[in-house]
Amino acid sequence: MVHIIGEKSSLFNNYIAEIRDVEIQKDPLRFRRNLERVGEIMAYEISKHLDFKDINVQTPLGTAPVSVVEKNVVLATILRAGLPLHQGLLNSFDRAENCFISAYRKQDENNDICIEFEYIASPSLDDKIVILSDPILATGASMEVGYKALLEKGVPKHVHIVSVIGSQQGVDYVKEHLGEENVTLWVGAVDPELNSKSYIVPGLGDAGDLAFGEKIDSK
Repeated sequence: MVHIIGEKSSLFNNYIAEIRDVEIQKDPLRFRRNLERVGEIMAYEISKHLDFKDINVQTPLGTAPVSVVEKNVVLATILRAGLPLHQGLLNSFDRAENCFISAYRKQDENNDICIEFEYIASPSLDDKIVILSDPILATGASMEVGYKALLEKGVPKHVHIVSVIGSQQGVDYVKEHLGEENVTLWVGAVDPELNSKSYIVPGLGDAGDLAFGEKIDSK
């Protein structure tokens, strides 16, 4: 199942607009905070699809029945661009376990872009709800690498994939390659195309560089 949050008019789209804006992007602090805000809203939307249980909470004046999330989740992200979005999810799921995946783009001998996986730091994921985040869903290759890395740490009950901006190609790729019954895709907006360097057009640029500064590309 695919949820495109920006299809419905809400405050969410104000944050998407600022994330895309080439002038506002010049302020890395603002860019990171907007990614956090998107993560917080995504967490709220995902929470509507989790299992809940009823508890009684003691207040100073009595006892109040409350419905709360039954099981904690595991928040996973792909370094480094995913960190601000991950923090936004963590702001909401503040007792979550965490998982970090190291993967990066590189050019092969034919100058094609490929994704290299390095390592994963993760708790056991058996029978757990996992939220895997990466701000950009371009070709879908990075997300597939991240998803397969998760499976090395157990078999999750359900995986929610979160991206801020996706390409139609990336969305289709995830549906085709990760389209199992226990995978749900959440994306802020979907753009029509990729350029020759596999960047989304109009997209937002390189989320990692905008958040943390330019890097030397791996060869």
